[in-house]
Amino acid sequence: MTSRLASSVLVGALVRRAEAEGGFAAVLAKGDPTSGTIAVVLAEKGRKACFLERMLQPDGRYAWQASRQEVENDQEFNAFLDRRRKFDPDIWILELDIASAERFAAEMNAVG
Repeated sequence: MTSRLASSVLVGALVRRAEAEGGFAAVLAKGDPTSGTIAVVLAEKGRKACFLERMLQPDGRYAWQASRQEVENDQEFNAFLDRRRKFDPDIWILELDIASAERFAAEMNAVG
């Protein structure tokens, strides 16, 4: 059995990485420090680009997957986040506002 990186450690790494690239990071919801699910709202210049969630894959690895949830309408998106938080109170929800959000999202899968 392989050890798993604690959620709080990965969250801290994502926040530091976004800030190191000149971006802004905010924890919108703090989840379970050890095993909470992690979701990321990626934004670019204040405009929400996508919602990613770290999901366990059939091969036992984790990968970031985009949600089908539309992020264009702030009111609907905030209601979605509220529902998601009620469904899983242990979830971490981060907002990362960073240049080249699409590139950043692709690189997130490289680090797990």
